[in-house]
Amino acid sequence: MDTAVQPKPTINVKLIVPFINSVRNLFSTMLGMQATVQRPSVKVVPVPLYDVSAIIGFSGEIVGSVVVSFPQKTAIAVASAFAGAPLALSDPDFADAIGELANMIAGGAKKDLGANASITCPSVIIGSGHVIARLRDVPCLAIPCDLPDGGALVIEISIKEVKG
Repeated sequence: MDTAVQPKPTINVKLIVPFINSVRNLFSTMLGMQATVQRPSVKVVPVPLYDVSAIIGFSGEIVGSVVVSFPQKTAIAVASAFAGAPLALSDPDFADAIGELANMIAGGAKKDLGANASITCPSVIIGSGHVIARLRDVPCLAIPCDLPDGGALVIEISIKEVKG
């Protein structure tokens, strides 16, 4: 039985900054809103902070996942602003809009990661208490963001570089 202490996984900051820049850029250019990024923290529980989440997977030289999570009220406001028309939670275009926002955040970050990586089509989950299964050996960094009028979102990043 191996009793050696395993090194604690670390988070490579160069993998995080492109997501922060992508969120700021997307919200200012596409939605005319300023996203104020708050202090990141390591997340240990698999339940997202909010009840509307879009998940993007990464593969290639970067593997893992990124989750963009909103409270329902903010998700509706952001999806409606993005679509240019009011959307309800039950509207089929609502999930598409949330998924496309997550896709644009991940895609914007991907181009600045400096690695050959592919991203999946987004999956959108609506409902409280959902659990996101992640890679076990990769920490999850939660980056909360504040939006105008009290809105919020969090970007949960759980990715790592894979040496080729």
